[in-house]
Amino acid sequence: MTVLVTGGTGLVGTRLLPRLLEAGVDCRALVREGKTTPSGITAVEGDILDPASLVNAVKGIEAIIHFAAILRTAETKQIWNVNLDGTRNLIAAVREHAPDARFIMASTGLVYNEKSTRPALETDPVAPERDYPASKVAAEKLLQDSGLKWAILRFGFVYGDADGHIEQIPQIAQLLKLHPANRLSMLHHRDVATFVKMGISGILDGRIVNAADDAPMTIFDLSALAGKPTDIASTPLTCPWSGVLDVSLARSLGFKPEVVTTWQAARENTL
Repeated sequence: MTVLVTGGTGLVGTRLLPRLLEAGVDCRALVREGKTTPSGITAVEGDILDPASLVNAVKGIEAIIHFAAILRTAETKQIWNVNLDGTRNLIAAVREHAPDARFIMASTGLVYNEKSTRPALETDPVAPERDYPASKVAAEKLLQDSGLKWAILRFGFVYGDADGHIEQIPQIAQLLKLHPANRLSMLHHRDVATFVKMGISGILDGRIVNAADDAPMTIFDLSALAGKPTDIASTPLTCPWSGVLDVSLARSLGFKPEVVTTWQAARENTL
């Protein structure tokens, strides 16, 4: 199977590509000028904001793994350009040049209501206010209406393989004013690959799926793992389900995490 990966030179994509290659997948990576890819990966120069550059990238593919995105930047217009307009350009290219290909898109659990009264379900209404999740919701809608075979993965907090994400937790917690008892649904890079392989197999066709492991982690514990213990707080936790995803759908579709908890990753020295 030949797949195209966007975002293949990013923190998530660079950890995904070798795992797909190891699984026998013929991988192409959409890269900007001057970027390189690991041995065994076919680099195709292009930019999701340049529709003409996408034609050769998508011709002959059987699936596209769309991971290219901008999470944070001072220029919010760029978030919408890349996350929404870039997705629109990819959809158009696939519809014209590879209409039978599966389109698997990375989204985020940040789309859900922070004041939810339980773990977030895929069927919950979403109307996020921050630009990154709002742009992802808009891109999800484009894909759902595209007429293509699609799957959308709403990832929890992705970490592992020395990507530096765990170390960012104390700063993120301070920025978002998270309580030490707040929990985050987590997903190791090994299981990002697990979900992607499920997607390209067709198991997830036509579904939005929450993608996380079996054990949400507290900010308190994650900060300790980052080497920056947080202050103890006795104030009440007002949004106990913010950041927590219900993964029962993924389990029902056969998902079994290779990294069951972040504690396992810590024991295995793969944070």
